[in-house]
Amino acid sequence: MPDKSDKHGPKVDDEIGHETEGLVRGGHPTHAEEFKETEPYSGDAPWDPTAASGDPREGSPPGMSAGDVEGRSNLARLLSGVRYPARPDDLVAHASGAGADDAAVGALETLPDREYENVADVADELGYGRENRRF
Repeated sequence: MPDKSDKHGPKVDDEIGHETEGLVRGGHPTHAEEFKETEPYSGDAPWDPTAASGDPREGSPPGMSAGDVEGRSNLARLLSGVRYPARPDDLVAHASGAGADDAAVGALETLPDREYENVADVADELGYGRENRRF
């Protein structure tokens, strides 16, 4: 028995031999047989995750439009790192230092002179709307 492994006992060697016999000889069904069948084919066009689907306002929180969400998101990225409460001068200085465009800095310069508690407070004052509670 030179082809037997010395890592297993004779019983395990026989079991391994039985399991692989179909692969060696062909035609004998084993657990590998199921993979010989091709997978079902669909004639549908593939799904494109980047394609827009449905209503463009879908997913917008109640009380806000899709444009409000996008504007507020841009504003939040622009004001990232601001320490609140902040005054309009602080916001303008931060945005200018971050390389914001003139339109964004101009919008922040129009804010009334008061303390703003957070980005949502600034966005509300700029007219982006305020998200209503979802729960």
